[in-house]
Amino acid sequence: MRYRRLGSSDLQVSEISLGSWLTFGVGVEADKARACLERAFEAGINFIDTANVYGRGAAESFLGEALAKRPRDSYVLATKLYFPMSDEDRGLSRAQVEKQLDESLRRLRTDYVDLYQCHRYDEETPLEETMEALTRAVASGKVRWLGFSEWPADKIRAAVDMAGVERFVSSQPQYSLLWREPEWEVIPICAANGISQIVWSPLGQGVLTGKYPPGAPPPPGTRATSEEMGGWIERLMRPDILEAVQRLKPLASEAGLTLGQFALAWVLREPNVASAIAGASRPEQIEENAAASGARVDPALFAEAERIVAVQP
Repeated sequence: MRYRRLGSSDLQVSEISLGSWLTFGVGVEADKARACLERAFEAGINFIDTANVYGRGAAESFLGEALAKRPRDSYVLATKLYFPMSDEDRGLSRAQVEKQLDESLRRLRTDYVDLYQCHRYDEETPLEETMEALTRAVASGKVRWLGFSEWPADKIRAAVDMAGVERFVSSQPQYSLLWREPEWEVIPICAANGISQIVWSPLGQGVLTGKYPPGAPPPPGTRATSEEMGGWIERLMRPDILEAVQRLKPLASEAGLTLGQFALAWVLREPNVASAIAGASRPEQIEENAAASGARVDPALFAEAERIVAVQP
């Protein structure tokens, strides 16, 4: 496993990180989830990403229990806030930052998180209020560094230009061969301001592993067959996209990688990407994903892959 510095922070994070959306505390049995977590550490993964809203606290509670016996400085822990936790609790107001942070720390059984992220931008709260609350969270010692997820470019600029507040060090956008929108504005702004990307869905919800053959029903037990986990995958299940993905297989083979590893290596070719977040329901998925770290791929193969999948989901 190789590691990259997270923006202007002092954090060194593994190129492949472990996500907990739709898995830990929700879609994967506890024993299997613990096995995935153990295999991640064995593979050198040190960065774990979660959020308060994942399972309405269930993912954080699982991680709090599973990590309880590990030295706190042996892993980098990130969580988020914004989405509703109840009818009254949502957003990035001063009161919510204070409340949701304390509740996340309680569930995670820790005194601090390494990275605290705004899960989306809150249009109903002044940016100044949010940044001041986050700055106080850092000053309190409960948070080491700050990040955001899926913020629009103009809001990123506004936060960067604000004086007297803690700086963001990470951005968490969706980014993959099938979704390149961050390249337009977000990555250039972040690269110029000490902010790294930690990207979600680098495998296109699993589509970029090639396990969904065009013209055939999704294999049993996959995300596309799950009512709980399949909602986000529908836009990527178009026949033209699935056919394009199949045409990537010879390129991955030429690179000596599985298709999933090839897709992860493509994401990591971007210098502003510090880590690619990949979830897992089985330990062997962890091993395969981790092996993408440090892969050397001929840029011509990546260029051809980009040409093949130049379709808009």
